[in-house]
This record gives sequence, C-alpha cells and structure tokens, in this order.
Amino acid sequence: MRLLLMSDTHLPKRARQLPAALLAELPRADVVVHAGDWVDTATLDLLEDRSRTLIGVYGNNDGPALRARLPEVARADLGGLRLGVVHETGAAKGREQRCADRFPDLDVLVFGHSHIPWDTTAPTGLRLLNPGSPTDRRRQPDCTYMTATVTDGRLSEVTLHRLPPRTPGSGS
Repeated sequence: MRLLLMSDTHLPKRARQLPAALLAELPRADVVVHAGDWVDTATLDLLEDRSRTLIGVYGNNDGPALRARLPEVARADLGGLRLGVVHETGAAKGREQRCADRFPDLDVLVFGHSHIPWDTTAPTGLRLLNPGSPTDRRRQPDCTYMTATVTDGRLSEVTLHRLPPRTPGSGS
C-alpha cells in the first residue's frame, strides 16, 4: 500500500495551487494523508475527489468550514499498521515521549504545523513523521512531502521528496 503524506498546504495564501509533482503522485497513492492547515475547502474537495482514500485533520489555520468536515485527530488501520494523524505535537524537545504518552496505541503518527520535515522513532517504537509543506518552506531549503509503503502491517520506504523552487508567476 502506497502512502502520500502532506501537511500545511495553506492554499491559496502560500501558493495558488498544489505543485504539479505532488498532484502527479495522487493516482499512485492508495492512501493520501493531510496533517492540517489546508486553509481552503477547495483543496479538501480536490483531494477527496482524486484520492482513493483520504485521511485528514484540521489545523490551527483552518476555519469553521474545514473543522466541520475534518477531525482534530484521525486514526486508521492500514493493513495492520495503526496510523494516526494530528496537526500539532508541540515543541521539538520532548516530542517523542510526549507523543508516545498521548498515542500509545499507534505505530505511526503523521503531524504538521512546523513545516519542518521530521522522521524519528520514540523509545516505545512510535514512528513520528512530518512531511513538511509542499507550498511553504518557511526556514527550510525546499518545499517537501513524503511517500511511504505499508507492507504486512509495517511502514517502509519512507521518502522525503524535495520540490523544485517555484518559478515567479507559476502559482504552484
């Protein structure tokens, strides 16, 4: 099972549309995960329409329309892999233990908010993934997203994809 992980798209404030490279991944993904800060409902509509399965949550920048359609925390069993999604996890210091305490029943937690890619494992075995942002790199060198594979209840082939810089006027 192929996963496509993204967060913090902030459309249309940070870009007018999702990057073409990210959109090209949609048909290849069995499950698309968005860890919040969509900002517009059009992006949710687009991903619902083009995804086989979409798992998403709202973030701190998402208004009432998105909060009415999305949970704060989402959970799914993906072929035996216990996946959770949340937008905010707090400060980087102590994140692994804090998340392991809050989500003891998960194998993988996908989160967003910081726009900083993250891939660590808590002492309990909980894998923490932040795909960064495909539209707003903030203090990072590149905009990013992740792909991963689930086989026999295990996560593998986690890849951070770096997007090329946007060209002026491209909107993506």
